[in-house]
Amino acid sequence: MAAGIDIANKHAKSRNRTAPKSDNVYLLLLVKLFRFLARRTNSNFNKVVLKRLYMSRINRPPVSLSRLVALTKNASLKTAVVVGTITDDERMEVVPKMSVAALHVSQGARARILNAGGEVLTLDQLALRAPTGSNCVLLRGQRTAREAVKHFGSGPGTPGSSTKPYVRSKGRKFERARGRRASRGYKN
Repeated sequence: MAAGIDIANKHAKSRNRTAPKSDNVYLLLLVKLFRFLARRTNSNFNKVVLKRLYMSRINRPPVSLSRLVALTKNASLKTAVVVGTITDDERMEVVPKMSVAALHVSQGARARILNAGGEVLTLDQLALRAPTGSNCVLLRGQRTAREAVKHFGSGPGTPGSSTKPYVRSKGRKFERARGRRASRGYKN
């Protein structure tokens, strides 16, 4: 008698999104468009864009102009595609001419890109121009840039931990005794 493997997948549920939670009609139209393109074209680009359109806002972090410029310096002729927001960066003196497509572009970023002779496309305009994502470079922001992420990890105060504590202030009177000084019990 052959022995089988007891795999109980009866209640295993796929946790991946198959549609966005949002009821934004414009987002739902984009989903309809990219769902069609993902099905009818043999392009991985469209599948990835569709998957990112489903994502929550936390998983669609913004990309600043400076990061956009740094990431596209070797692909200056290509269209930079961001499924999320492109924000302005006032620390940048000069913005080069570039072609970008995004879900949303902040007012300042849009003005600076257009002033440099560049162009700002919506994702549906991009789909008409490059249905398979040719000459496009798909970018995304840093997911771990959120303040909340600094508090994740093993507890603050445990040996070797660099997790940020939830503390009211960073002054002399706050979390400076036990665990922070050898004279008060121990020091990590």
